[in-house]
Amino acid sequence: MTETKSLKRTLIGKVVSDKRAKTVTVLVERRVKHALYGKIVGKSSKYHAHDEKGEFKTGDMIEITESRPISKTKNWVVTRLVEKAAVV
Repeated sequence: MTETKSLKRTLIGKVVSDKRAKTVTVLVERRVKHALYGKIVGKSSKYHAHDEKGEFKTGDMIEITESRPISKTKNWVVTRLVEKAAVV
C-alpha cells in the first residue's frame, strides 16, 4: 500500500461565522518572520468553505481542503472536525 501526497492544499482554522446556508467562514492564523526586521508576526486569512450538512458551528476548529470553485467566493470544502467548540 503506497500513500500518494495530495496536490490539494489543506488548512486548519477556526469557524468565525456559520450564518450562511451551507457555508462557514474560517479564520486561518499563521506566524511568519518579518522580511526586514526578523520579528515573528501573526498573519491571518479568512476563507469561505462549503459545509453541505451545516454541521459546523462558530468556534469549531476544522480542516479545509482546496477544491474547484463552488461559488464566487467559495473554493474550499470542509473535510473534518479537528476540535469541537467549548460549550459556555
